[in-house]
Amino acid sequence: MARTVAHVIVDALEELGVQHVFGVVGDALNPLTDAIRTSAGLNWVGCRHEEAAAFAASAQSQLSGTLGVCMGTVGPGSVHLLNGLYDAAKSHTPVLAICGQVPLAEIGSDYFQEVDNDLLFRDVAVHRATVTSPEQMPRLLESAVRAAVTRGGVAVLTVPGDLGDQEVRDDRPTRFALDRAVTRPDDPALARAAELLNAASRVTLLVGQGAREARTEVLQTAELLAAPMVLTLKAKEGFEDDNAFQVGQTGLIGNPAAAHALDSGDVLLMLGTDFPYREWYPKNVKVIQVDAREDHLGRRTPVDEGLAGDVGATLRALLPLLKAAPDRAHLDDARERFQHWQEGQRRLADPAHEHRWTGKLRAALDNPEHAIRPEALAAAVDTYAADDAVFTSDTGMATVWLSRFVTMRGDRRLIGSYNLGSMANAMPQALGAQLWAPERQIVALCGDGGLSMLLGDLMTIKTYRLPVKLIVFDNRRLGMVKLEQEQAGLPEFGTELDNPDFAAVATALGLTGIRVTDPADLHEAVRRTFETPGPVLLDVLTNPEEVAVLGKPTVAQGWGFAVAKAKELLPGRDGTPPRAETA
Repeated sequence: MARTVAHVIVDALEELGVQHVFGVVGDALNPLTDAIRTSAGLNWVGCRHEEAAAFAASAQSQLSGTLGVCMGTVGPGSVHLLNGLYDAAKSHTPVLAICGQVPLAEIGSDYFQEVDNDLLFRDVAVHRATVTSPEQMPRLLESAVRAAVTRGGVAVLTVPGDLGDQEVRDDRPTRFALDRAVTRPDDPALARAAELLNAASRVTLLVGQGAREARTEVLQTAELLAAPMVLTLKAKEGFEDDNAFQVGQTGLIGNPAAAHALDSGDVLLMLGTDFPYREWYPKNVKVIQVDAREDHLGRRTPVDEGLAGDVGATLRALLPLLKAAPDRAHLDDARERFQHWQEGQRRLADPAHEHRWTGKLRAALDNPEHAIRPEALAAAVDTYAADDAVFTSDTGMATVWLSRFVTMRGDRRLIGSYNLGSMANAMPQALGAQLWAPERQIVALCGDGGLSMLLGDLMTIKTYRLPVKLIVFDNRRLGMVKLEQEQAGLPEFGTELDNPDFAAVATALGLTGIRVTDPADLHEAVRRTFETPGPVLLDVLTNPEEVAVLGKPTVAQGWGFAVAKAKELLPGRDGTPPRAETA
């Protein structure tokens, strides 16, 4: 008996090892969700918002290295997928989005809820197609999956509502050719790169996620060249732990040791990174870049030698051509600066430091809810979280504190919206992560703005009894925007959030809610969060005036901050007094 279009799709996803499909049920998806209902190995995860579904699918793909799958029904359901799919696209992770469509005969008639999906997803997808006949299956599905996996991106397959339950007359097994080539540059290019590195006296490495599978070769290169290793945020996982060369991150979330290591080198060797912030690259240095994607070579900073290829394969061919550095002064200086900076950061998170300043802070602000330092919260999370925990973080200040105080030791994993920079990603990504690894501890570091944006999917966590730990940095602000405004000399405006008691909201929804307003209660609350079975939301009221000092602050930024604070102290244009918390 021939299978239907829906059963061809579901059976193929099972064969690929996909375990979860995320989405919101509805009309055009009914044949597909019914096929999933009768499936032996594929599970439907009903979310409250399709954006959360796409984030969850992307998280599973990033953590597993395999295909993630989400669904959106006709029109608005598919539109809601877009932000999470953009995050997957910019993370170069394979996700298949199956979208509903109006009945085939109504396409192009401006039918109720009709949206042109092929046009809608044109920018975000490496492949998109609409099934217009059962005879196109499974060929269109094979093409979509192959494109997503081999090109590392989003594929969108649109299925009109009246096609899903039609039989595929020429039914056959699906066939996927998904092997990806491992390449390295040719010998002359390697020789030119080796010549530049051997002539250098101070080499600095900038290492990204693309080098994660080549940890051994990267460490061998750093040892041979006596090179300090600056890590991108995505490279924390895989390179931060047990690494005598790393000096942390650069850029907006970075530290002065990493910035100095870049600026004081004479050759920069970039390994598997597309670090986007051009102003943080060193000037007047030779640059060698290794990346599997040829279009990444030289697009952030001019390169003297671009090596297109897998980082591991490239370094294995390059290492025999390199000479040992004559001294380790550049490395030793960078590491000493990094350790000095780390000592200062530890003081900020020390409870003794907290208590020493609490009285002054309360006296100045007359508000005890401003007393908890976000650094202390992040450090406590690092202390009590498991060594194989999977962390997600919301874009903004939550990621800053994670970068500086949460270490990727042991088998810890880390994902976030680190290329798209979306709000509201941490909680839905944690949802997908927990289903991917039911026995592991999943920790979402949430901003209050991000959490409240997709708050409804706390119910998804509750419905599926997912033991996610949600840590809320509740500073009643869009904190990163506040910092951006003040560095530009602008008074804070539009960033204040009228938050509920998130712990009480969680409790009302059936989760365990814990709220902390006193620094003395912080460590016990964090410990209890991780020891409590089931999903827990920890709402910690942190100081909204806490500033994350950049790794390379400028005079202009400092002056802008001073001007902004002065403006905030002045009465408004309507003669109103300044806000109490900054008066």
